[in-house]
Amino acid sequence: MVTKDFKIEGMSCHHCVMAVEKELSKLELENKKVEIGKASVSFDENKVNEQSIIQAIKEAGYKVV
Repeated sequence: MVTKDFKIEGMSCHHCVMAVEKELSKLELENKKVEIGKASVSFDENKVNEQSIIQAIKEAGYKVV
């Protein structure tokens, strides 16, 4: 299992956090913690890759920097 931190641009409120959490919930993650401007995600690299996490954050309407 790997844990990665992502800095997210454009988040400003609890609604933003919920939008990112909703998209990340669609992935097979071990654990996730989303706060305004960042996310820490634990995942099995055999099930999920870093690019799919970044894509999920983009689907929520935000940019990983």
